Amino acid sequence: MIISVIKETAKHEKRVALFPDVVSQLVKKNLEVYIEQDAGLASNFLDSSYVEAGAKVASSKDELLSTADILLAVQAPSRENLKKLKKGATLICFIWGLQNADLVSSLQELNISALGMDAIPRISRAQNMDALSSMSSIAGYKASLIAANELDKYFPMMMTAAGTIPPSKALILGAGVAGLQAIATCRKLGAVVEAFDVRPAVKEQVESLGAKFIEVELTDEETETKGGYAKELTDEDKLKQRELIHQHAKKSDVIITTALIPGRPAPLLITKEMVADMKPGSVIVDLAAENGGNCELTEAGSIKVVNEVKIVGPINLPSQLANHASTLYAKNMLALLNLLIKEGKPVFDFEDEILLNTTVTHNGEIISPLIKNN
Repeated sequence: MIISVIKETAKHEKRVALFPDVVSQLVKKNLEVYIEQDAGLASNFLDSSYVEAGAKVASSKDELLSTADILLAVQAPSRENLKKLKKGATLICFIWGLQNADLVSSLQELNISALGMDAIPRISRAQNMDALSSMSSIAGYKASLIAANELDKYFPMMMTAAGTIPPSKALILGAGVAGLQAIATCRKLGAVVEAFDVRPAVKEQVESLGAKFIEVELTDEETETKGGYAKELTDEDKLKQRELIHQHAKKSDVIITTALIPGRPAPLLITKEMVADMKPGSVIVDLAAENGGNCELTEAGSIKVVNEVKIVGPINLPSQLANHASTLYAKNMLALLNLLIKEGKPVFDFEDEILLNTTVTHNGEIISPLIKNN
């Protein structure tokens, strides 16, 4: 069976689906691995390293696509490239089925079995496959460094002969994987950190990292989905949330927003009125920029200054740490392949919760309950 990896062509994408160490593990299982020429170059994995690991380097993308039994990627290939896959081939990559109905339709029409790395269920047995968590951790770390770089102040308290400089105050909105990593990184850099999340269950995690958890009393007690994500709030609770955030935003030097709702636009947390009340020189790093932004004034892919507040809307932050992002993604991919491949071929056992939820399409049908029921 041939497992193939293509070179990513999407804008801002530097990651690659496999790195050499994982290739060698697949080769040991008597699987053939083909890598498109220079597929790993942007993340500093050379073709020669892949060859040493047992892969074959293909100079022709068309040939690589037409011979692949399983195609691995980070971003979904174009429809033109999907058409070149043989009937019944398997694709594994980020698919985002709820947002990409046209892609799902194409996968059905072309009879491609597709597994979405974004659809791995958040259960203990699937932790080593959870690419969203891996990438979110990188995003939270990088967001903190961006905030520190854009802020015209020290993060830590500094005692000097000229006097003592107080530490910067950071406010993290959303305490999922990205938010918790942002808290940890801002704390390591010396900032005083507060964090807000609609899920009271994360309070202990926030406090264990040395941050203060900001609580608001909500009318809806169910604030978390079965998958561990935050639910969309009622209008009344949204108002309470914004009033609380507004009070803390005024005092903050840095705000990092990380709130996302699967399949929905990012929730609005920072209004233009809040930005107007922030201290001059403050920085907002909006990790939800690509999904509409948690800040009303965010523009994806740009840094803008409004009322002397810098608003950063980064795109594809994990790709800015492409080497380690690819390493983690490939290990997530390997764990999924170990579950999927039995006796040298993919076996779609939908009695398995992981495969049921992760498989977007198979034999021309939509399989994932999340996509099927929306």
